[in-house]
Amino acid sequence: MAPPDLPLFERDREQAVLSAVIGELRSGRPALVTVTGEPGLGQNELLRWAAGQARDRGVHVLAARATSAEHELRYGVVAQLLAPEDRDIATRLFVAPQRPGGLPGLNHLLTACHDRPTLLVVQDVQWLDPASLRWLEALARRLPRAPLALLTSTTGTAIDRPEWSVGTPLTGLASTIELALPPLTTSGVSAAVRTVCGVPGDTDFTHALAQATRGVPAVVHEVLLRFTRTGCAPRAEHVEHLRALTAEVVGDHAAQALSELRDPVAVDVLRALAVCGDLLDFPLVCTLAGLHPVPEARLRATLMASGLLTPRDGSPPGHDAVVRARILEEMPAADRADLYARAARLAQRVAVADQGIAELLLRARPVGAPWAVATLRRGFAAALRSGRRDRATAYLARALDEPLRSEERARVELQLASVQMVTAPTAAERRLHGLIRSTGTGTGLRSQAVDLCLLGGDTRAARLAQPTGPGTLGDPAPCDADVPAPRRGSGTGSPPGRRARAVAGDATAPRGGNTSDPAHRDGVDEHPERTATADNDATVSERDELATVGDRHELATVSERHELIALLRVARFLRHEETCPGVPPAPALPEHSHSPAVAGVRAWEHAMAGVHLEASRRLARAAFAPDPGGRPPLVTPRLFACRALFLTDDGDEAEAHLATLLNEAHRQRAAIAIAHVLAVRADLHLRHGRPDAAARDLAAAEAELPPSRLHPLFVPYWASLNLVADLQNGRPDRAREIAARPVPSLSEECATSAYLLFARGVLARSEDDPQRARAYFRACGRWLLHYGCVNPAVLPWRSLAAEAAHALGDDAEALRLTREEVRLAARWGTRSALGRAELGLAVVIRENRTEHFRAAVATLSESPARTDYTRAVLELASAESAEAERRTALALTSRRASTAGGVAPGPLPGFSQAPPAPAGVPPGRGAAPHPRPPAGWPALSPAEHETALLAASGLANREIATTLSVTTRAVELRLSGVYRKLRIRGREELRALRYGPEGG
Repeated sequence: MAPPDLPLFERDREQAVLSAVIGELRSGRPALVTVTGEPGLGQNELLRWAAGQARDRGVHVLAARATSAEHELRYGVVAQLLAPEDRDIATRLFVAPQRPGGLPGLNHLLTACHDRPTLLVVQDVQWLDPASLRWLEALARRLPRAPLALLTSTTGTAIDRPEWSVGTPLTGLASTIELALPPLTTSGVSAAVRTVCGVPGDTDFTHALAQATRGVPAVVHEVLLRFTRTGCAPRAEHVEHLRALTAEVVGDHAAQALSELRDPVAVDVLRALAVCGDLLDFPLVCTLAGLHPVPEARLRATLMASGLLTPRDGSPPGHDAVVRARILEEMPAADRADLYARAARLAQRVAVADQGIAELLLRARPVGAPWAVATLRRGFAAALRSGRRDRATAYLARALDEPLRSEERARVELQLASVQMVTAPTAAERRLHGLIRSTGTGTGLRSQAVDLCLLGGDTRAARLAQPTGPGTLGDPAPCDADVPAPRRGSGTGSPPGRRARAVAGDATAPRGGNTSDPAHRDGVDEHPERTATADNDATVSERDELATVGDRHELATVSERHELIALLRVARFLRHEETCPGVPPAPALPEHSHSPAVAGVRAWEHAMAGVHLEASRRLARAAFAPDPGGRPPLVTPRLFACRALFLTDDGDEAEAHLATLLNEAHRQRAAIAIAHVLAVRADLHLRHGRPDAAARDLAAAEAELPPSRLHPLFVPYWASLNLVADLQNGRPDRAREIAARPVPSLSEECATSAYLLFARGVLARSEDDPQRARAYFRACGRWLLHYGCVNPAVLPWRSLAAEAAHALGDDAEALRLTREEVRLAARWGTRSALGRAELGLAVVIRENRTEHFRAAVATLSESPARTDYTRAVLELASAESAEAERRTALALTSRRASTAGGVAPGPLPGFSQAPPAPAGVPPGRGAAPHPRPPAGWPALSPAEHETALLAASGLANREIATTLSVTTRAVELRLSGVYRKLRIRGREELRALRYGPEGG
């Protein structure tokens, strides 16, 4: 019911109609007026206004109001109407026996109306008792004989709809009018704000109020009254407070209407509608409420009359969320959970969509049926597809309340933790630690739990299976008798004790990354042939070894132990904790293992140490082979295998494996795995000179795993990738902002700190600050050596520190660092690492610089390092311009372009090609002189010079744009300038020019 002082906003049309009816009534013309609308639209307020107008104009007014509490009281409304005329009428109506066809007091009322016009006002006729309804219908049939008007209000659908409201022939001689009240428009809400608050409201405030209240005047008025009591002004900054007040008012109205609803069957149906009215149609909802004799139409009308149920645009009735919540709050918790469970069963039987059933199960007690868990897991996948991670985790958490087998429960726990790693990492770690400690976890789940923890940055999880004895992980060390003797003809002559240590992972076995041993100070095994032989025989030996294991359980135990050792080695790399008191050293990787996880981590360790290139490449590929025991693949070892393939110059192969990992992570909806795969792929793009692609992958990774959720151990790595990508994409301001951004203290304890130090050094180098650049590169090198990384292919910090030292005049340090990098790169053996090292040496050396540049260009021309190759070509062009006898860099460029296109290398037209130099002779010796360039060549800008060289080599505009990290349009503009200054007409003439570049 609307407050009595509610102004009648936007009711001018209805007031005019009622005024006209009252005027005609005084002239003796009867009328029937019904005012309809949703509860709160002001029907009763309008009737009270009309009654006041009639009294002021001398019309006799009789008023009554029907209520749900008096719905069964015979003649309740008639008694209210006739009481002013006859005080004893109530006693006679309620006590006297009802006579068939009797209409007490009706004739007396009609007789009295002949002497004075009378207006009968009846509010809320939807609650009329049956006797009063018949009485009023009889009155309507007699209206043409008397100067009497009947004015009623209803909320839309009466339980027993009066005949007069539809204009039947019974009332054909009287005016029959139905006034349907609409909600307030935005202008009406604005007027209400100005009236109640005393000041106009902001546009945003008014729109928010109209939307939250749906323009219902009673709700608008009460919300504004409560809002003004808080002392706030109707401004946009108080919109959230306004919405909270609206929800409170709507809830209070719903509670009041619910308390007035006396029919227990209607209450049950209303609760069932609140649970599943959006999923099931009304007959099914009535079935859910239970067997009852009340007809469906009457139930629907009763609920409509209560105002707790409203039709919307001709669709089935629905509830506001606030009303629904208030209805369910009135139920005991146990009854509510049982109702949700029964609704879920019914919805499952009628094949409702999975997410709808999952929503019901979310609030239901455990149903104990297999379909419940399956439905919740499908709802989980659907919620993840729509980006609702919080809802997805709620579905899986609810699935854990159902009775599950131990292995199925562990799988659900693991799936839930994979999502919680992004939304609630602490809860995910706690859940995963429980799986790791559990002895009944299914095949591969324990290793997957540790793998997921490492992706989340939790290195402690790998130590939950800390070796309890030398060479074990989580189990006591097996003695020689624990491992059966090798079969005859197994191909190995290792003694049983050594073989047992190999299976368990002997912690004392020397590895390439052990920097504490003087014999391995550079991370190099003194007997590489022994290691290579062991790696070549690893798979065969392990199969022979595992064939002697008694049963599948023991085989699975050995495989799991190997995986856990590999993951512990990854944890050691991420965070070097072995110097902390009480933390035992990480055991070495098993010498012979068939595990792909061991292969992936071993490939990375070889790459870190910069030894055994072919073994590292082979092991990295083996990391993607299916596990012989059918164990599920792990993500972290395969990511490290991809990074090893970066360093072996197999970037295309690594990119294909990363695409496979990305598809797999998308299928599993593992956001944290998706983010890490994208970050590693961005690293690959940067190494191959594709900064725009790197920026796209980094943006996609941050969409999956926001930086605020990123573990501190990975912050330096991601920051370094973003910094270098922004720098190469021509956004130095953003790069400086990233470099200046503080990192968490824990980030300074992990291996990835070296990447950020290196990136800061690159930024300082681009800003022409060699002092700061050298400091950063030195710090990067110290950190890498601390973690046993000596391979310059990981980060070429030595050559860049040497260039900074050279710029500062310290040539001795520059030569020492570059020669050391050349030596280490040659030992590793990839073209890109060696070419970068030779380029660094050529920059700082004074003797035979041109020959060193030529060697760098020749080496890099066969590598995927496009950016370094372009720089080497430009440096060579600049160096050749200072020599009398010069050999063009353009010819060397064409060699790479022709080779890449599948054409045999050859000279550009008009240029002689030097024959291959004999062994021991520096490249470029004996080159024939070339004619000088045309006059326009020195007029080219550095950018045009660079672009012209690449265009003459045969690269397309898109390839040039990718190489130089510019747009295709920029390449087109530069080439237009080149053609204009050289007075040529296109690319063919540029290729045909017979000159050696000068001026650079």
